[in-house]
Amino acid sequence: MNPRTTLAVFASHMVRLALRILRRGGTAWPGKIAIKLCPDILRRLAKDVETVLVTGTNGKTTSCRLLEQLYIDAGRPYFSNKSGANLIQGITGDFAQNATLLGRPKKRCAVIECDEGASKQVCAYLRPKVMLVTNVFGDQLDRFGDVYTTLENIKIGVQNAPEAILCLNADDSLTASIADEAPNKTVFYGVDTEIYKERADEPSDASHCIRCKTRYEYDYVTYGHLGGFRCPSCGYKRREPDVCVTGILSQGEDAQTVSLRALGEETALTINIPGGYNIYNAAGAVAAALALGFTLDAAKAAAANFERGFGRMEKLKLGGTTVRLILVKNPAGCNQALNYLVNAEGELLYAICLNDQTGDGTDVSWIWDVHFEQLCTLGARLKEVFVAGARADDMAMRLKYAGLPPDKLRIVRDYGEMFDRIKSQSAPCTIMHTYTAMMELRDKLSKDYGLKEFWM
Repeated sequence: MNPRTTLAVFASHMVRLALRILRRGGTAWPGKIAIKLCPDILRRLAKDVETVLVTGTNGKTTSCRLLEQLYIDAGRPYFSNKSGANLIQGITGDFAQNATLLGRPKKRCAVIECDEGASKQVCAYLRPKVMLVTNVFGDQLDRFGDVYTTLENIKIGVQNAPEAILCLNADDSLTASIADEAPNKTVFYGVDTEIYKERADEPSDASHCIRCKTRYEYDYVTYGHLGGFRCPSCGYKRREPDVCVTGILSQGEDAQTVSLRALGEETALTINIPGGYNIYNAAGAVAAALALGFTLDAAKAAAANFERGFGRMEKLKLGGTTVRLILVKNPAGCNQALNYLVNAEGELLYAICLNDQTGDGTDVSWIWDVHFEQLCTLGARLKEVFVAGARADDMAMRLKYAGLPPDKLRIVRDYGEMFDRIKSQSAPCTIMHTYTAMMELRDKLSKDYGLKEFWM
C-alpha cells in the first residue's frame, strides 16, 4: 500500500461526494486534487485496467457510448468518463472513483474519451490496449491553431502507447498518416460511398498532400476532407479499410442502416442514431470492438441499441414539441449537423446557442466558415430561428449575412424564454449548441423538466 495513493484516492472521493451533495458537476476537481497529492496517480490506478481510448476532433462521445454498450451487453463490468471530462484531470478523477483506498481497481475495463490535445500526456499513463482515432479537423483555434498541431499531439500520444492497437480513419488523410510513423498494429476503417443526398459546399481542412503538398484528387467526398483521396504526385492515397461501409440502405429520423464489410463478411449494420457523420462513428467503433476481441455480431447489437451521449442527437419532449440537441464546436461538425437538418422532412424550428468560454474555444470566428446559407434552402419549411448564448448577437449577424429572412430570426437572452417559445409550437426543433451552452441548457432542462443530470 502506498500512502500517497491512498490519500489521493480518498481526497478525490471526498471532493466528488461534496460536489454531488451540492448538485454541482465539477468533474475535473476530484482529479485535480488527486494529481496535486500524487502526480503520477493516474499511472498507478490504470496499470491493472484494460483501457480503450477514443480521441480525435469529432465523434468521441458517440463512439464511446457505442463501445460501452459492448461491455453492457457482455455483462463485463467497466467504467468510463461519461460526464465528458476528457482532459487529464477529469480522466484521473474517474480512475480514482473506480479505485479502492488501496489503489486497486473495482472494475478492470475502461472506455475513455480523451481530448486530442491531452492525448499525448494521457496515453503515457494509461497505455491503452486499443486506441481509436476518429478524425482531425480544425477546432478551437485559440488552443490548437491548425490541424497539424492537433495531429502532432495525437502522434505523440500514439508514440506513448506502443502496445495499443490503432483504429484509424482511412478516409481522413491526416489521421491515416499516423500509420506511417507508428509501429503499432493498425486497423483501418472507412466509408466507400457518399453519405448525403444533399451536402454543403464546405471548405477542406486538408486539401493538399501531407507528404508532398500537391493538391489531392478525390474519387468521392463524404464530407469535409474525408473520402477517396489520392495524391497525383507522390502516390499517397486512401488505404483499403479493414472495416468498411459499402452502401447506405436507409436513413431515418432516429436510426439508419448501412451495409458493412468486415472480417470478409458483408452484413447490414443498424446504427441507433441519425446523421451521416455518425456512420463514421459506428464504423470506427466496430473496428475498435473487433480489436478488443468482441465478435462482429456483438458490435452490430451494440450499434443498434446504444444510448446516445447527452447533447449528441439527444431527443426529448418539451410539452408536445419534439426537440433534438446537437453539439457543434467547429465548422466541420456544424456543417454536418446542418446537412442532417436540411435532409430532414416537414416543417421545423431551429435554434443555435453560441458561447465563447474556455470549453467552447474563445475564438468564435469559425461560424463564418459554416455554410449557414443551407438554412435558406428550407424556404417555408423553416418556421422560426432562435439564437441564444453569450455570442447571440454575433450569431444573428452571421445568419443575416447568410440571407436568413429577418422576420424569422429571434434573439433570446434567456433559455427559459426560448423553451417557452419552442413548446408553444407544433413543429419539431433542432437546437445546436456549443459545449458550455450545452451544460447551461442541461442545467435548465434538469431543473425545469426533470432531465437527468449530465454525470448520471
